[in-house]
This record gives sequence, C-alpha cells and structure tokens, in this order.
Amino acid sequence: MGEIKVVKVGNSKQMDAFVRLPERLYAGNQYYVPDLDSDIRDMFNPKKNTALKYADIQAFLAYRDDKVVGRVAGIINRNANERWNTSYVRFGLIEFEDDIAISAALLKAVEQWGAERGMTQIQGPMGIIDFDKEGMLVEDFDLMGSMIDIYNPPYYPQHMEKLGYQKEVDWLQVRVEIPKEVPAKYARVANLAKEMFGLKVRKINRKEILGEQGQRVFRLMNEAYAPIFGYSDLTEEMVTDLIKKYIPILDPDLITTVENEKGEMVCAAVTTGSLSHTLRKSNGKLFPFGWIHFLKTLCFKNEDTVNMMLIAVRPDMQGLGVNALVFDDLIPIYNRKGYKYAETGPQLEDNIKELSQWKQLNPKMQKRRRCWHKTIED
Repeated sequence: MGEIKVVKVGNSKQMDAFVRLPERLYAGNQYYVPDLDSDIRDMFNPKKNTALKYADIQAFLAYRDDKVVGRVAGIINRNANERWNTSYVRFGLIEFEDDIAISAALLKAVEQWGAERGMTQIQGPMGIIDFDKEGMLVEDFDLMGSMIDIYNPPYYPQHMEKLGYQKEVDWLQVRVEIPKEVPAKYARVANLAKEMFGLKVRKINRKEILGEQGQRVFRLMNEAYAPIFGYSDLTEEMVTDLIKKYIPILDPDLITTVENEKGEMVCAAVTTGSLSHTLRKSNGKLFPFGWIHFLKTLCFKNEDTVNMMLIAVRPDMQGLGVNALVFDDLIPIYNRKGYKYAETGPQLEDNIKELSQWKQLNPKMQKRRRCWHKTIED
C-alpha cells in the first residue's frame, strides 16, 4: 500500500473532498447523522464564523495513492488558552479509514502545526466554541447520533489509545421518556421557587430571540458555564452567528426563560426538535432537494425526540429549584406537540449537579464521549 501524505486544505476542490469524506466512510451506517455541508464550510469562513477572530483553524487531508483516506482540523482557541492558562492545540472534525498509519499521520500534522505556533499539548475532539461538536464516542455505537453530537466507529478510540493519547474528560448524555404529566416533585418545587424567590416563566418569541433576549440567554450561558471544562466566553458577534444558524429550526414554544422580580433572567433552556432522521434523509444537503425533508419535519410532522441544547442557571440561583420551573413549563408543551423522548447534549460525567436534575425522570445515561490529550513531543 502507498505512503500516507497529509496536506493542508488550500482550495475549494480540497474543501469539497474534506466535506464529502464522511459520506463514503459512513455509507450504509444506520446510526450516523451527517452534518450539514454548509455548516462545515462556514466553520472555516471568517465571513460566516466570527469566532475566527479569536481562534486559528487549519483543515488537513490525508491521501494514499491520490485517494482521500482521512481528514482533521487543527484549532487554536486563543481565548480558551488564555482563560485556562494552557497551550493547547485542538483537533476536531477527525475522520479516517481503519488504518493506524492514517490516524497517526493526521494527528501528527495537527501536533506539528500547533507546535509551530507555540502549543505544547494537543486535545480533542473539540471545536472552536462550546457549541461545536466535541468528544469522541467510546460506548453505545449502536445508538442513533444527533445533530448536536459526534458519531464515530468503535475503532476510533482504539486508535487513540494505540497512539498514546489519554483520557482528559468524559461526557455522558441523558435520555428520558417524557412523562404524561409533570412529576409531583417538580410541580411542588416550581411553586415554592415562585413563592420564595418571586420567579416566573417568561416565553420569548422569534423576534425577541433575534434581538436582546437572545443575547441575554447567551450572556447567562457565559456566566453559568464559566467554570466548565474548556469553556470560553461567547461574544455578541458569536451569539449572532449562532442565532442566525439555529433560528430556522427553533420553535419558541420549546424555549423557556425564568426571570426574578427585577426582570433579570436567572435561567434559560433552549430545546429543539430532533432532526436526526431528517439529516439522514437529506444526506446533510439542503439543495437541491434536501430542504423538502426539513420542511416536512419543521412544519408538518415532528420527530419523536427533543434535543436539550442548553440549560443555564445563574450561579447564585443554582440548587434552588429553578430548573423545576423549566420542566413544569416544557413537559406539557412536549406532550401537546407529540414528543416522546428528550435527550441532552454531552454533560461532564463529574458534573453531579447537572446530572442529578434528571432523577425524577428515570434517566438513562448513555453515549459516553471522551476528550483525549497528549503532550506534543519535540
């Protein structure tokens, strides 16, 4: 077999190959959910991704005998490195055939690229910001992926171990069956929180999401998520990018905010109907005909699962039952719209507060994901 050659992506033809590689690697895989092609391209476009003002990114392709056999992106989040006093280069969007020579060459390219820029450690899979997909699947390869998390074959983590990478953190996802009625404990705690702290649920409409209320949600997220592994603040420009990206699929009914007597936002929950089956049917492409599948799902018939994209509680209000108001509001709405299940995004396995909030809903912990790390060798 031929030698592996890794090159930097530098033109549109190479970027096309970068975007399309998973289509071949996952052909016939019933669990893989593709990204939208446009989302991957936009990630590298400074005009579409203002996070690139604070980060560097480089795409790489691995070739063998002129055939693309792997891809990876090297990422340096300067804000995160400054915040956490680290010198990390991240790897993300990694895909490769089952050949250790390919994965080794891809990761070595990212290591060298990072070292040239003063980085001493490599970690991943991570994105530029916390809303990008992160964490390599290490368990439950027979469960459907989603639009907010990574799916990969079982041989990926095997390669990481062979290449000397070690676990940095693990995330778990929580899946629950939506109850027909709000559990009594949630209803009771919600009423107590209203009475004791003067809290109230405030729904926001689509116009408000595009304006100041949308910015308030993410300012609250910055405050609540500040201590969480690898997090770096989202700027107003980044928030605007995110809102523009997700507004076509957001249903304001599925978004809940909680305010105190002063009108301050103390909690926000952003949830959205799953598009896993829709993305599979469209093969990650809106055009020429993929938009039809999205239109059917968004306007006529929901999938049966809700993705819990974020729940943020102001630090001084955490542990005081604020989340109960969110569940008290959303569970009846989910039932009215015909949703049967809810699934969180990846949550750190040692974030006991976050994971324990689901106890009343008989949660199933699944889809363990891992961030790997390694010291870059001279």
